Amino acid sequence: MPLPATDTRLLFRPLCGEIVDLLRALGDDDWERPTIAGAWRVRDIVAHLLDTALRRLSFHRDGWMPPAAAGHAPIGRDLVALVDTLNATWTGTALRLSPRVLTSLYSRASTELADFVETLNPDAEAVLPVSWAGQTHSPQWLDIGREFTEVWHHGSQIRDAVGAGAFSDARWLRAVLQIAMHAVPEAYRDVSGRPGLSMAIHVTGHASGIWTLCYRDGRWDVDEGDAIGQAATATMSDEVAWRLFFNALPVNQAETLVSVTGDAALARPLLRTRSAIV
Repeated sequence: MPLPATDTRLLFRPLCGEIVDLLRALGDDDWERPTIAGAWRVRDIVAHLLDTALRRLSFHRDGWMPPAAAGHAPIGRDLVALVDTLNATWTGTALRLSPRVLTSLYSRASTELADFVETLNPDAEAVLPVSWAGQTHSPQWLDIGREFTEVWHHGSQIRDAVGAGAFSDARWLRAVLQIAMHAVPEAYRDVSGRPGLSMAIHVTGHASGIWTLCYRDGRWDVDEGDAIGQAATATMSDEVAWRLFFNALPVNQAETLVSVTGDAALARPLLRTRSAIV
């Protein structure tokens, strides 16, 4: 069956609450720990979480567009450059804020974010399309889901850096993976196919699931569940899956952690799939 709508609106509040509880328990040294997010330390990721929550509230709830984006909808590398600039300027400015201030601000902003997303109609059209899914128009539930995956994976980067283990609810990761699967067809956009060609994606662990990439009607699509006669099967743990989709697993490592049977060439673009703007 086609991928169903994934409604994450009620998941923001408990997820953000768990992130805030962890931040309040961190020591000063924890805030300076390196993370899997490139050059960002824990404090930089927290600053980024605060920034993205405030930006979402500003442009979506309040209709306020920053000067750099007003009247202009960047795409492709222009979009990547804009996002990189917004991220860099904010994390640089946030260096003047203490961990206590950052935590308090994020607690307030994330509560307002949860309040807001819970009011949204999931079936309406999104204010911004989900670019990494190759869409120019998106349903609002997918845009909300994109925001949820941002919060979850950055929260996981913090937990990874301070040795806090996984989040308490594996259903949150299951929702993240369900949203991330929308990036797979875009990764295969330039891959030739034939009617009926398919590949199974098996994810194991507490957030396990099975999806099938298939070629039909001249394009690639992803269905939930298994199919018969796949040309290849890619199997990975849920921990590997989120790191792969959120740019925290280099291709050479992915090749050793993702088990492929059948047509290895068909599975190769999966290792470069990213459900984030990179």
